[in-house]
Amino acid sequence: MDVVIVESPAKAKTINKYLGKGYKVLASYGHVRDLPSKDGSVLPDEDFSMAWDVDAKSQKRLNEIAAAVKGADRLILATDPDREGEAISWHVLEVLNKKKALKDIEVQRVVFNAITKKSVTEAMEHPRGLDKELIDAYLARRALDYLVGFTLSPVLWRKLPGSRSAGRVQSVALRLICDRELEIEAFRAREYWTVEADMKTAAKAPFVARLVGIDGKKLDKFDIPDAKTAGEIEARIKASRFSVKSVESKPARRNPNPPFTTSTLQQEAARKLGFSASRTMQVAQRLYEGVEIDGETTGLITYMRTDGVQIAPEAIAQARTVINNEFGEAYLPDAPRVYTTKAKNAQEAHEAIRPTDIARLPKSVAARLDDDQRRLYELVWNRTVASQMENVQLERTTIEIEADDAPINLRATGSVIVFDGFLRLYQEGRDEPDEGDEGNRLPKVARGDRLGLDKVRPEQHFTEPPPRFTEATLVKRMEELGIGRPSTYASTLQTLRDRDYVRMDKNRFVPQDKGRLVTAFLENFFSRYVEYDFTAELEEKLDKVSAGELDWKDLLREFWKDFTVNVGEALELRITEVLDRLNEVLAPHVFPDKGDGSDPRQCPSCDNGRLSLKVGRFGAFVGCSNYPDCKFTRQLTAGAEGEEVAGDRVLGTDPETGAEISLKTGRFGPYVERAPLEPDDKPKRSGLPAKMSAADVDLDTALRLLTLPREIGIHPETGKKITAGLGRFGPFVLHDGTYANLKDPEELFDIGLNRAVAVLAEKIVRAEERAGKVLKELGEHPDTGKPVQVREGKYGPYVKHASTNATLPKSAKPEDVTLEQALALVAEKDEKSGKGKKKPAKKAAAPKNKTKEPAARKPAAKKKAPAKKSPAKKAAPKKPAAKKPKATEMAD
Repeated sequence: MDVVIVESPAKAKTINKYLGKGYKVLASYGHVRDLPSKDGSVLPDEDFSMAWDVDAKSQKRLNEIAAAVKGADRLILATDPDREGEAISWHVLEVLNKKKALKDIEVQRVVFNAITKKSVTEAMEHPRGLDKELIDAYLARRALDYLVGFTLSPVLWRKLPGSRSAGRVQSVALRLICDRELEIEAFRAREYWTVEADMKTAAKAPFVARLVGIDGKKLDKFDIPDAKTAGEIEARIKASRFSVKSVESKPARRNPNPPFTTSTLQQEAARKLGFSASRTMQVAQRLYEGVEIDGETTGLITYMRTDGVQIAPEAIAQARTVINNEFGEAYLPDAPRVYTTKAKNAQEAHEAIRPTDIARLPKSVAARLDDDQRRLYELVWNRTVASQMENVQLERTTIEIEADDAPINLRATGSVIVFDGFLRLYQEGRDEPDEGDEGNRLPKVARGDRLGLDKVRPEQHFTEPPPRFTEATLVKRMEELGIGRPSTYASTLQTLRDRDYVRMDKNRFVPQDKGRLVTAFLENFFSRYVEYDFTAELEEKLDKVSAGELDWKDLLREFWKDFTVNVGEALELRITEVLDRLNEVLAPHVFPDKGDGSDPRQCPSCDNGRLSLKVGRFGAFVGCSNYPDCKFTRQLTAGAEGEEVAGDRVLGTDPETGAEISLKTGRFGPYVERAPLEPDDKPKRSGLPAKMSAADVDLDTALRLLTLPREIGIHPETGKKITAGLGRFGPFVLHDGTYANLKDPEELFDIGLNRAVAVLAEKIVRAEERAGKVLKELGEHPDTGKPVQVREGKYGPYVKHASTNATLPKSAKPEDVTLEQALALVAEKDEKSGKGKKKPAKKAAAPKNKTKEPAARKPAAKKKAPAKKSPAKKAAPKKPAAKKPKATEMAD
């Protein structure tokens, strides 16, 4: 028996069918080990030794693999054909060696680029050993990402509270977005004019010509700066007579684009399908793992993480056959097209992304795919086939025109498609509008022909700022600069969104204040590590490691030596030094010129204080230098036309009570407040919906928000009330502990009882579907009265009670489980998770609060109690300050 290890269970099931008897295929479910999310997982002082951790789920799978390997003839590691796949195989092998499970067992490594029977069986015939260089490159990359994340992020937390993390590639991608925003803000529109003329031949055939020269001078873009100059030129053109000076027609051609790489697939899927990079990769993964065709699961595309543009000779032959059959011999080039990778840092030599069987037309598999899969497969198929089709044949014509009695020159250009070639099937999308003249057919004219003039059209234009990055253009720019790798683009961009460093506006990246602050800090105190050239150079060195040209530990030593010096210098900085620098760097953004000559940093509340960046527990904000006498604060960004977004801005008075209504900013952002009528009363407050700008809040909006939460009515089945409110995760309706989200905040104010009941019912149905099918109803829990059930789960049957899920022992049959057995499993699970310990803790703490202290003081009382028990407990209060993002949050 041979044991084969792959990454996913779907792949394991398929490959098991391909290989048949004599093989047992198991899934590792991706990585089985990772660096623990704590300091000390990589030790530079111990020659960069790395402490790997196996979580409970991975441990269970590794035990299953170890049990299967015992007594096996061979262990075949068949994980993905890239660095990560090689690393997973290495991790599995390391764990099995530690378990001493590989005694006298042969270990082989196989790779296949597609999940088809042919690809897999051929790979099995050509095994190899593990690639040490690829593993070293993985170790170097993982260590670098960890060291940067766990060394740089704490500096951010101390010097710039509220910042989440920094990362080797993540921070450079964020800088690209912030730098583009600075360009946009610094941009000043410049006026310019163009002049076009509607002309006609002697045969009355119309065409358009543009002014290109006057008075012996070739016109540049800004040579017609205003309406006056344009008007004078218009009058001169109208007073002139024109003839053809020359006609030139030249043939031209356009070559097809090469097949997809990871980055070009992400770019084109964003342009044409509206997919994010992560969505593209998820759908591509499903196409790679395959669908059932003729009773056999078959992968539809080759491996989707690649820098290569070459495709296998047999695939080229298939494509040429398809072209000849589907489009005709005219669309088939005389010789196959061969593409080579132009990227200077191309990853391991894999094929481009292509269909595993090009003869499998999109229409033949459409019924077996969901809409996303169908559209992406069609995109891959079209691009692959078009890459082997004939060129587009064009004819480009230029007509030069001159005035008979004045030095005025006009030009008409046109480009006509003579043969559509690959455009018959596919045309690459563009990120920005293109002003090409393809399809602009010009009339037939000859030198010396007289031309008529119908109309002269001066047009005003203004230069435009560079556009913000879309996912497609940002991935393209990162690839051009050599930053990151195809397999990391999707996760890097998602991390920026998850950290709230950026937001998306019309599918374009807009940096948030938090992101701009982090970027400004890194550029000023860690400039080398967010430089584009430095990051690209580091990627080149990592590629040299994978090629066996550089020792991975030499790379780490060189990096760590300079990095630790830089970190040490930054830790010595006082927060006031950091804020003074950031006040200067971010002044145009945080303190924009008001346009009236006044000091943009003058406090609008006390008039003699000076605004400055401040940092609090929840991040940066703008405050007055006269604090605590002046308590004016606002968010970093000022509103339109210099109006402050927040601060104690009075909106008006409540028409019913006469209480003052204000817009304020707290540690969680802006909110509205109704002042209390009595000194001992608490003010009524409400936050703003996520997409509502503080600058747009008026008195009417505030009064509506202050009605929340509002009672909708009584649930017809339970007799309990239903309320609508605004919470941390947006608008919701609440009934008997069940929250159901609403899509539109406006629904909060007009949702009726019927709609609320329906929304709650849908939430319960979805929860039931996620919980799995009920296999057996056992009755009610004696303490809570809530049902106890046996349900069908993803990993086997389990007992469910309220929010507790307890797995059934393997020996237990769902139909035989009794209520008593289920209650014991639930109690055991609650005890392990700590749920069963909460009530006693509350009872023990009750006597200490006999004086009815304010709620805010209770946590302090609880902290004192453990200090008396043992020295170990004294460290407990420090835990909140030591919270850190997981390793995946800090590393790219």
